[in-house]
Amino acid sequence: MEVNGKLSKEENELVTRVGPGTPMGNTLRRYWIPALLSWELPEPDCDPVRVRLLCEDLVGFRDTDGRIGIIDESCPHRLASMWLGRNEECGLRCVYHGWKFDVDGNCVDQMNEPVGFEEKIKIKAYPTVEMGGIIWVYMGPKDKQPAPPAHERSLVPDERRYATKVLQECNWLQGLKDGIDTSHVPILHKAISTTSSQPGIDPNSAFVHGEAPTLKAGITDYGYRYFGIRKLSADERYVRGYRFLMPWTQLRPGTEDETDDHFWVPIDDENCVVWNWFYTYEKPLEEGKRDPWQAGNSFTSDIDINNRFRSYKNRGNNWMIDQEKQRTETFTGISGINIQDRATQETMGPIVDRTREHLGPADAAIIATRKLLAEAVRIVEDGGDPPGVAPTYYEIRAAEAALPIKDDWFKALMARMYPKTGGVKV
Repeated sequence: MEVNGKLSKEENELVTRVGPGTPMGNTLRRYWIPALLSWELPEPDCDPVRVRLLCEDLVGFRDTDGRIGIIDESCPHRLASMWLGRNEECGLRCVYHGWKFDVDGNCVDQMNEPVGFEEKIKIKAYPTVEMGGIIWVYMGPKDKQPAPPAHERSLVPDERRYATKVLQECNWLQGLKDGIDTSHVPILHKAISTTSSQPGIDPNSAFVHGEAPTLKAGITDYGYRYFGIRKLSADERYVRGYRFLMPWTQLRPGTEDETDDHFWVPIDDENCVVWNWFYTYEKPLEEGKRDPWQAGNSFTSDIDINNRFRSYKNRGNNWMIDQEKQRTETFTGISGINIQDRATQETMGPIVDRTREHLGPADAAIIATRKLLAEAVRIVEDGGDPPGVAPTYYEIRAAEAALPIKDDWFKALMARMYPKTGGVKV
């Protein structure tokens, strides 16, 4: 698919366009999609919420019995917005002529018709499941619906997890491919002063001073795992083991008891939502980490939940870059690790022209991702199941470690990445 790390214009179109009927759009619809945080629909008969996914305008609502519906925003009668609708008595009622629909898309009442024909009317409705504080939606063929997204993060109790999300104003693949790029981390995100007032990786840390990484990737049935291997000294090396779970999930290592990871979910061709989720393996969250209104990517200070979850630091204000602090405190002068990521990715434009890229050995994970996505499209077009829809990913983790050169780093990391089986899966 690639020559010298570049994509042709046609290949770039294939992996970036996600609307109904597009090859990539059809492929992404085969997965459970994070749609809403559970608290966006806090109680039965609460206000409906607009949802835009894969170029489709939808509305989410929680009915009187607590069931969740995600339906087409346009009423099938005269196409008025169902977001204006009344959420009442186990259905969402259009305010224009009173047609009412349940969570399965059935028309259950027609206020303006003297003789109703409800049984002949349906509104597009997608299956949903609520797990791990997230409302997921499946937008693909009914006979291809996969098992629920029951990864470990979905199953731990509430006191061991939280999630936030933020709008990113560029194509989903820009966010994904740079999120899984391990070589940029100690460069883009580093502090250049030990007394910096802004967050950043300690300039004296081994992560910053280690050699540029050698990358090794291994394809799996859910996507791939990959390792960034950095020599720290004559006697020690640092190995950072990631996971890529098709089609948009990064698992990255945290401490021995916690991890914080990401989804990059397409809104449309030129915008996506970055989901930031955090959970602990055993212990309750520490104070200050258990509340998304206070922790990183805070809904109080970082993200405007009333403006499509847009970051207060965005393209319109140049991500509030402080170029004096860039000279004296951090490598970018932009405050916030995730904001630094979004700034670099959004400056590439809405959809980057990948015919102009020049990738190198450090971009092995990016190349692997593109190939997997293109192969998934081919599999779906041939009638098969793409990688990552089977429940084989439920128990996987990411891990990192600084190890003596003499140690078998692969064996040591795999034991942490498959903790319940002692690393026997390969």
